[in-house]
Formats: sequence, structure tokens, C-alpha cells
Amino acid sequence: MSKQQNKLINHWKSKGYFVINLIVISPIGLPDLICLKPNHVIFVESKEKKDRLSPLQKVWLTRLTKLGFDCFVNNEKYVPEDETKEF
Repeated sequence: MSKQQNKLINHWKSKGYFVINLIVISPIGLPDLICLKPNHVIFVESKEKKDRLSPLQKVWLTRLTKLGFDCFVNNEKYVPEDETKEF
């Protein structure tokens, strides 16, 4: 587990979430962490400063967001790219 992942786990635990590290057991591209509170579930992708989301990670984060879950990349809320475009 990286320093960044440990930092994120501690961050979300400090906010009262029960945090599960999904890296070992999840399908490729699924966010690294699932954070649970009664009536609230969030998914968190851990990225070092130099890293970027892969296309598959974006697909998973977008899919989970559209299902109604809050998703984060580190501590920043994820907003699917298609929702940031103005029409």
C-alpha cells in the first residue's frame, strides 16, 4: 500500500467512514477504496501527484456516479467529463 493510499484511508476514517481497500479483490479499473457510513457509500481512487486516471478508471467512476454514488479522486469529488461540458 502506498503512502498516498494510507493518507487517504486515514482521511476518510477521520470523517467517520469504515474504509475497505479494494485493490486486491476488485476488477481492473474499479476505485481503490470503498468508504462506508450508515446510509452513505463513497468510492475513492488513489492517485499520486504525477498519475492520471486511465480510460477504464474513468468509465468505472462515471458508471458509479451515474448510479448515484459519490466518487472521489483522492479528496476531490469526481465529475464525469461529459457533465462538465456546456451545451
